[in-house]
Parts: sequence; C-alpha cells; structure tokens
Amino acid sequence: MPLEVALKKKYYEEVRPEMMKRFGYENPLAVPRLEKVVINQGLGEARDDSRILEKAAEELALITAQKPVITRAKKSVSNFKIRKGMPIGLKVTLRRDRMWIFLEKLLNVALPRIRDFRGVNPNGFDGRGNYNLGIREQLIFPEITYDLVDATRGMDIAVVTTAKTDEEARALLELLGFPFRK
Repeated sequence: MPLEVALKKKYYEEVRPEMMKRFGYENPLAVPRLEKVVINQGLGEARDDSRILEKAAEELALITAQKPVITRAKKSVSNFKIRKGMPIGLKVTLRRDRMWIFLEKLLNVALPRIRDFRGVNPNGFDGRGNYNLGIREQLIFPEITYDLVDATRGMDIAVVTTAKTDEEARALLELLGFPFRK
C-alpha cells in the first residue's frame, strides 16, 4: 500500500485543477508538477577534517531519510587549498514520496521554526521554472538534536519542476503552500 502524503494528495486534488483553470491546460498531464528536490551542502572545511563530512552526512541522512552522496572538487583551487577530487560537499536527490514528505516537513515544520521568518525569497527562480532556496542552519529540522550538533551548517534546496516559465512554477509552489515574501 503506497504511503499517503498530504501534500501529494493536495497537488492532485486541489493544485492541479486550479492550475488547469488558471493557465488553461486541456490535459491534466500538461500541468506542471514537481520532478525532484536536490539538497546540497557545501563543506569546504571538510578538506582539513574528514569527521566533519561524516557528521554532516549523518545529519543530512536524518533530515532526508536517504543516504547523501559525497561531491568532489572538479578542479584544483590553490587559494582555497583544494585539489581536484577532494571531498567538499554532500548532496541528496529526492524523488516521488520522499520528495513530498521532505517538502511537507520543510513547509509545515522547518520554515516556521526560523527566527524572524517572513517568507521565502520570491527571486529564487532560475528562468526555467525551478526554485532555489538557502537555509542557514540544519537545526530547524525536528530530527536534529541540538545537543549533538557540533557546528551549524547551511544547505541549498533546489525544487525542480516541469514548468516552462517562472510564472507557472511560482503559481504551482504558491498553491502547494510555499510562503513567499511579499
């Protein structure tokens, strides 16, 4: 039996019909949908200490319920003391139900826990219907225990949609419940 995710249900029952009406789509399959969510953590300080990478990977796995992949430097940068192939970050690509569960948790639990939160930046669209958002600390997620955190680490979250324009993507995300700043 498939997992029942409230946000996914909301997409199919409320958001899709509203998008069809608003943008005049004939076919429900033409309506933009979420494709994947990519969470990326840059850990430049991991060049000196490999335990930082292990601890961050553990925390990211707790947040996303999926094991992160270690990203490596594509080229050497002498100013940053980084050589080609060194581990410098982590990334997780979420699809299907895990993506919906993560977004639901992000929108309903994590974002409201940010101090002085006034909404997410409306300028995070890339021109192709994808949205990017940065988070300064991992402590806003309920899985992270404050006492066990050695350092605060931020992350970049990319929400990839099938929308052709930023206008369609913004409407999709607003209907899903993204709190855009006015």
